[in-house]
Amino acid sequence: MDLLDAVRARRMVRAYDRSRPVPAGAVTALLDLAVRAPSAGFTQGWDFVVLMDDEDRQRFWRATTDPADPDSWLDGMRSAPVLVLCLSDPERYLDRYAEPDKGWTDRDPARWPVPYWDVDTGMAAMIMLLGAVDAGLAGCFFGVPSHRHAETLVAFGIPDDRRIVGVVSLGYAAPDRRSPSLRRGRRPLREVAHAGRYGVPWPAERRG
Repeated sequence: MDLLDAVRARRMVRAYDRSRPVPAGAVTALLDLAVRAPSAGFTQGWDFVVLMDDEDRQRFWRATTDPADPDSWLDGMRSAPVLVLCLSDPERYLDRYAEPDKGWTDRDPARWPVPYWDVDTGMAAMIMLLGAVDAGLAGCFFGVPSHRHAETLVAFGIPDDRRIVGVVSLGYAAPDRRSPSLRRGRRPLREVAHAGRYGVPWPAERRG
């Protein structure tokens, strides 16, 4: 599939065909794409915990949700045959930028006005989602409630210095309703792109 087609076809899918497992080889291919994402200082401060066994997925949902509070979104997401926990590793970035070619030997997180460990992991997740479209799969990126992070780390033996940036669900799409949020419409280019100075709209005729 052409990249432009994959970008335009991508959407967040919240319901999956329970009868169609995702081949392990397809998951490996997506992970191989994900680790080709750019990262500051080529630090590659990410980890991916892949949950394909039913027992592991159920452990995830127990750690991250309240069974007494079911909803249609959760019912659909529970049908995903693959969950990929996308983790960032801030310490790896502080170590990398303390090396001689960077020179930030104080390892001060305040030097980072933007947490690039999370940004880079998010870009890896985006590549995974686009790769899923190319492979004929569906996917969704969603977060773990902040008060559930510690329990989730423990549930999967994840070091407590890792951050859960989000989770990618993967599978074959089942019929589901479009997100009501889409009624907001896509913000037009003239509103979000600025030419030379904030507030000067990028001319839509500039193409090619």
